[in-house]
Amino acid sequence: MIPGAEQYPYVQVDPAAGPLGLMPYLPLTLTFKQQSVSVMGLPDTGATVNVLPYDVGLQLGAVWDQQTVVVQLTGNLASVEARGLILLGTVGRFPPVHLAFAWAKVNSVPLLLGQVNFFLEFDAYFSRSRGVFEIKPK
Repeated sequence: MIPGAEQYPYVQVDPAAGPLGLMPYLPLTLTFKQQSVSVMGLPDTGATVNVLPYDVGLQLGAVWDQQTVVVQLTGNLASVEARGLILLGTVGRFPPVHLAFAWAKVNSVPLLLGQVNFFLEFDAYFSRSRGVFEIKPK
């Protein structure tokens, strides 16, 4: 184990796929103003930005029309409207950090933790063969 890191197991997301259905979902708490919600986020080293599903933003009390920063998503989400939303994110026992999200106006996307700015705040170590991954603040 990496010193100072927390270890998490891969999560079975598709039982029919057996070991191929395991994904590294990370439990974390997101906070906006005074509202918090516990979620599972997918650390995605190929994602440029953090992506927040629409319903999670609503659960946090965010109002779509009050978010004025338009974010252009790419890839499979290129046609999805998104707005910038800054949240406080808490992973395990680590101090909370500010995470910038592209709040997508769809619910069909997992909560993605991408390069900007999850991987700027945390280092991640994946051991797919062991079915675990480790997260450590920068």
